[in-house]
Amino acid sequence: MRGDQELQVIVQQGKEPNLTVQDERDSVSSSQTEVSHSDKYKRWLRVTIYTFLVISGQTVATILGRLYYDNGGNSKWLATVVQLVGFPVLFPYYLFSLKTHETTPRDGKRTSPRNRVLVYVVLGLLVGADCYLYSIGLLYLPVSTYSLICASQLAFNAFFSYFLNSQKLTPIILNSLFLLTISSVLLAFNNEESTATKVTKGEYVKGFICTVGASAGYGLVLSLQQLAFLKVLKRQTFSEVMDAIIYVSLVASCVSMVGLFASSEWKTLSKEMENYKLGKVSYIMNLVWTAITWQVFSIGGTGLIFELSSLFSNAISVLGLPVVPILAVIIFHDTMNGLKVISMILAIWGFASYVYQQYLDEKNLKKSHGITTTESPDLPEAEESFGNQNKLKS
Repeated sequence: MRGDQELQVIVQQGKEPNLTVQDERDSVSSSQTEVSHSDKYKRWLRVTIYTFLVISGQTVATILGRLYYDNGGNSKWLATVVQLVGFPVLFPYYLFSLKTHETTPRDGKRTSPRNRVLVYVVLGLLVGADCYLYSIGLLYLPVSTYSLICASQLAFNAFFSYFLNSQKLTPIILNSLFLLTISSVLLAFNNEESTATKVTKGEYVKGFICTVGASAGYGLVLSLQQLAFLKVLKRQTFSEVMDAIIYVSLVASCVSMVGLFASSEWKTLSKEMENYKLGKVSYIMNLVWTAITWQVFSIGGTGLIFELSSLFSNAISVLGLPVVPILAVIIFHDTMNGLKVISMILAIWGFASYVYQQYLDEKNLKKSHGITTTESPDLPEAEESFGNQNKLKS
């Protein structure tokens, strides 16, 4: 696009031979500025859409997951399966949108099939195990407590990003991670029981440990996914993002299906549907929409990694933190005691600290970009795209 604009400037110069050298420079600079602003607005529009998908998908899927357990559902592996098997609904969108997105790789080299399969298998295995831990946590914990503990995934992601993605940990980021960690630790001392399903203290501890473990696993997966995009897959395209979602979900779905049959939980599903409090139709619709909304969340999360970074993607999922506990109080009548309120305040404070650091990084990036543009206005588009992924590292 930038080359087309410069070509137009050259043609105009041929038609107006009396332009001064300064006029020529001003024309080129103005043309490049217009393109830069257009690209910037389009990029942030995509970020806004991905953000909405992450927050809405995560919130609705979590509420539906708790609704499944509260009305007679008890299969942890089935709850894991529905988090993953919805990926075929992406095929029509993928095929329809493929023609409208650029699919040119950043360089002429393509990743070998062996490396590509290895990336999908490793990420798929981790995602499958991670979703199972989340299912256990949601079974034994009130949904408000569960969602607050999940905020710790931002701290884990920053920790892994420091080692895997060269993420710079500034004092503000460290403050954010500290607050998010304390927010989750406080809930370990919460003795609240779910109003719908009575759990023992041992089950509560098990749910707490599994949720923390799942949050750590999710942070690791996001960091590895970003590393794979940069070092192994080496392409920042729409098709690459969609391939990552689909093939990783396929592997993770196979893992969860193996778990479902190996655990013999599949034998009880027929009886579970018969005894479901809201009826068979509601049972099926719950599972279907849970699967769809998790895929909505997956599209948004992977898109944010593609546009910005894994840490930003994780932060946006934490942005929906206050939504789930509030809905849980209304729908499931969870109690919002003092410990939960303090935990939520600390978590929101931690997220706000992170957002402020993002603002500072963006401000510094604009300054450095302005200096670079003045010195060399003809930066390749591929380099700019690659810079978007690494903007948080500056």
